[in-house]
Amino acid sequence: MSEIHVLIVDDEEALVRSLSYALRAEGMRISTAGSGEAALERVKGGPADIDIVLLDLGLPGIDGLATLDGLRALQPGLPVIMISAHGDTRAAVQAVKGGATDYLTKPFELDDLLATIASTLATPGAESDGKQLDAGLHGQSPAMCTLSAAVQRIARSSATRILLLGESGTGKTLVAQALHAHSSRVAHAFIEVNCAALPEQLIEAELFGSEKGAYTGAHQKRVGLVSQADGGTLFLDEIGELPLALQAKLLHFLENGSYRAVGANRASNADVRVVAATNRDLAEDVRLGRFREDLFYRLNVITVDIPALRERGDDVVLLAEYFARRQALEEGVEAIRFEADCLATLRAHRWPGNVRELKNLIERLTILSPGRAISAALLPAPMHGPEQTSAAQALGDQLERAERELVTDALSRTAGHKGLAAHLLGISRHALKRRLQRLGIER
Repeated sequence: MSEIHVLIVDDEEALVRSLSYALRAEGMRISTAGSGEAALERVKGGPADIDIVLLDLGLPGIDGLATLDGLRALQPGLPVIMISAHGDTRAAVQAVKGGATDYLTKPFELDDLLATIASTLATPGAESDGKQLDAGLHGQSPAMCTLSAAVQRIARSSATRILLLGESGTGKTLVAQALHAHSSRVAHAFIEVNCAALPEQLIEAELFGSEKGAYTGAHQKRVGLVSQADGGTLFLDEIGELPLALQAKLLHFLENGSYRAVGANRASNADVRVVAATNRDLAEDVRLGRFREDLFYRLNVITVDIPALRERGDDVVLLAEYFARRQALEEGVEAIRFEADCLATLRAHRWPGNVRELKNLIERLTILSPGRAISAALLPAPMHGPEQTSAAQALGDQLERAERELVTDALSRTAGHKGLAAHLLGISRHALKRRLQRLGIER
């Protein structure tokens, strides 16, 4: 992974100096700006090499929220961690709703900052730039590293037909948004269409538009979603639900970029990247005559398989902690914490609803038990029944033993030198320190 480049935007010189020193010690490259105006000039005028921004809310001149808006306009995919004053919850909520990736409240520990940066910048494979795809796509598992690298490559390519496959709740919409945000089309629209939600009699007009009087109730000209997406990305979610009659018209558009609005006398053209998604087996639908074979092969130029949450290992812990912070901010309460038996249960659960199920669980726990340390007993009954709890505990014990062996082996091979051991393990010194404390390993 390339060296992480952090832009610190804060007018407190002492804080900027201390953060710069600490993050450089972690191997990061640092740029600084003392105001929102300076930050926007740096992003606008400099090379597009900044990986993450630490942005203070209380800036002189243009405040943090206005600066956040400017940064998102200049680089929509740029991750921003907001830094808010103690008790300034309302402004932090506005920041997150405005597109901030995460937030920290002053004063904060360096370990908290490093953990937030690590969870924001999911560490991908060597072919990726190491930049975050989306807040909801946190992960350091091999499956997510592979996905991250693939999305980065595809987004920058000239491919205009992409098919996303994955179970319900895995984050197909987030991947589609990431493909748009990291592409050369980012300055144009991202239009999302849920093919299962539109009435069959209206879906053609929604997609391709219609002329005034083209059908009963067409009292004015309608601009279709394909036209709105011209130059950008059209995301067709639940593509398997598209009626067969519309499949033929979509195929025609995919083949030559030409379409005809309902009631129109002449055809129009649009340059659109089409990203389609489904949780269905389209090949089986083709065999059963529910989906056109020619459309399937036209969409299936580049396929991206999105892993289920149960295939992502410890990503469930990263996501749980991330959702806990976000939900606490939304509710204006203290974030929940997770006890060891709870984490073991979360790891062992099969997650049939995937990331959406986990997010809903954290939302429910935050509302019912704000600020509380969550044990396995507080999880829904199906998650901690006798068999599930036993399996979770066994898995937790096995993971802890494996982690202890790796840490002690690294310390042994480096004669107890923590810095060298951390480098050998591929983690920061602070991360190693936390593991030593948690595992009870003496210096």
